[in-house]
Formats: sequence, structure tokens, C-alpha cells
Amino acid sequence: MITLEKVSFTYRSGQRALQDIDLNLEGGDFIAIMGENGAGKTTLAKHLNGLLKPSQGRVLVDGDDTRKVSVARLSRKVGLVFQNPDHLLFSETVKDEVAFGLKNFGFAPEVVHNQVIRTLEALGLSEYAETSPFLLSGGERKRVALAAILATEPDYLILDEPTIGQDYQQKERLRNFILQLYSQGKAVVMITHDVEFVAESNPKVILLSQGRIVAQGPADSVLSKDELVKKASLVRPQMSRLFGELTKYGLPSDVVDVHRARILLEEKLSEAKVRVAQNS
Repeated sequence: MITLEKVSFTYRSGQRALQDIDLNLEGGDFIAIMGENGAGKTTLAKHLNGLLKPSQGRVLVDGDDTRKVSVARLSRKVGLVFQNPDHLLFSETVKDEVAFGLKNFGFAPEVVHNQVIRTLEALGLSEYAETSPFLLSGGERKRVALAAILATEPDYLILDEPTIGQDYQQKERLRNFILQLYSQGKAVVMITHDVEFVAESNPKVILLSQGRIVAQGPADSVLSKDELVKKASLVRPQMSRLFGELTKYGLPSDVVDVHRARILLEEKLSEAKVRVAQNS
């Protein structure tokens, strides 16, 4: 478990980025951290693997205080994929990039080989195995950075804006991969502004605003509340906005679950067709 206890953080410039954050993250959790630019999302992510140390409070990773353990040791458990992939990439080929962490952690050569092949296939990168990552598009480089972390199979995976630069097909591939990790008992944390991706994936959402947690709960509940969404400078998902409009036409106002709402919509459409047929 990763535990944050009353964590606050102030940069040397005097900017207060986090204030009194209490949070527990354990195996099997799937969490999306959302909020306006400057809310403290990336700062929070960097606390989860010890890149930043709290000014007040403490962060525990499986019982180890991050102020007393090296980032190298924590990286065996906590994998962080940066928003900008160029902050991570440096190898001559995609294959070497994905293999680097495995070699550094001392895995046997055959394990490294098999894990690289499996991870490249899972993220649709096999055709680029011998290509320099710096010749790829921004979205492709992002997937290479993700592959390099995923290959080491960390217990906790932190993804900073993973859907930026990805088309719909790649987002679906990413969603399936995340759900696979989730089913294996891994913990996945996304920092994202992509409300549609979050709405379709339905993780637990934590809303940050000005360095504080202002709301948390299931995505379909949190993202349906206008006052919370506006406070975090987000836009309600399209489906949620559609349901809001349809309450004017008889959809119960307390419906926030997408699947239940779809069933109700289908029922009302069937009723409307029957009325039309009766009146014709």
C-alpha cells in the first residue's frame, strides 16, 4: 500500500503545491487524478515514487518512508511514466529502451528478451523494435516510454497524461492494458484531463483544486456533478451531459450510471415507437 499522511509540499519558490493530502493506494486500485492546470497533480505523482519528498507529512510505500529510501529502490515497486516521453527515452532503439530497466534490475537475458517481445506486442510497437525512438511520433514515443516501465511489472503504475497524442484505437489498447493490470491486482493511477477516457473506464476519481482534494468517488458519480467539475476546470463527459438534457424528457434525474441510463433510454425509445405506431 502507498499511504500519504497529511502531505503538504512547497517548492523553493514559495509556491504551495499540495496541502494536507490524505490518500491510500493499494493493489487492485484504479484511480484517475484530475483537476485544473496547477492543481498539484504531477507534484502528487512525483511523491508516490520519492522523486519529491513532502515538506510536511509523510509518504509510505509498503511501509517504507520515501524520505529514507532511494528512488532506485522505490522504482522496483512504483513505475512513473512522465507526460513528456523525452524525459525518459535515451536508447538507440525501441527494443533497447524497453530492455534497459529489465537489465538494470538484473533479470536473466531470456527473461529480458521474452518480456520485451510481449510488451512491444501488447502496445502495438513490434514493428518499431529496431527503430530509434527519436524517429517516432510523439504518441508513439509516449507508448515506448510506457512500454519501458510496464516491462518491469511494477506493483504500482503512475501514468501522467497517458492519452495525449493517442488516437481512439490506441486509447482502447491502453484501456484494455490498464484493465488487465487491474485484474492482476496491480494499482494504476492516471493523471489526466481526458474526461471521456475516464468516463468510459470508470475508475475512482480524485479531484484536486489548488493543491487540495475536493472530491473523490466513482467517475460516473463525480463527473456528473456540475459544481465539482467546474471547480476542477473540467467539462462533463458527453454522455453525462446528454443524460442531463434527457432528464427534461422523462429520464430520472438521479441516474448517473451509464449502463443503467442506456437501458432506460432504450425503454423510453421503445415506448415512443409504440405511441407513434398507435397514433398512425
